[in-house]
Amino acid sequence: MTSPTPPQASARARAGEPGLAATVALYTLARLGLLAVITVVLTLVGVPWLVALLVALVVALPLSMVLFRGLRARLDRAIAASTARRSSERASLRAQLRGDVGPPPVPDGPATSPGDDRTSRTGPAADEPGPSDAGGGPAPR
Repeated sequence: MTSPTPPQASARARAGEPGLAATVALYTLARLGLLAVITVVLTLVGVPWLVALLVALVVALPLSMVLFRGLRARLDRAIAASTARRSSERASLRAQLRGDVGPPPVPDGPATSPGDDRTSRTGPAADEPGPSDAGGGPAPR
């Protein structure tokens, strides 16, 4: 069974922006590629490969900041979008757990009747004391 595509993913696909994992992978491959190129060039010049690797580690960092500026900006946007999406999902979940809002609507699910409100407690069960009412004080968090 497949899950529906989230709206953020479809909007990102329309904008041509890859997801966070793809952007991190691309940035990592670019940085490793730069490290390899510098190491190979220094080795071809006659520098021992271990020394060339160490020099490439030091040189690749500032060079990648200049060469991959656009890729780093795209990575920053992907991280910000992921953080915002997770924050909104977390806030929505916390609101549902507090009982502030009902559960999110289920697409293509069975229609509920107008009197079928599952978030409100009515009837004799609403008058019975719950676990938080037994001690007389507020419920621990």
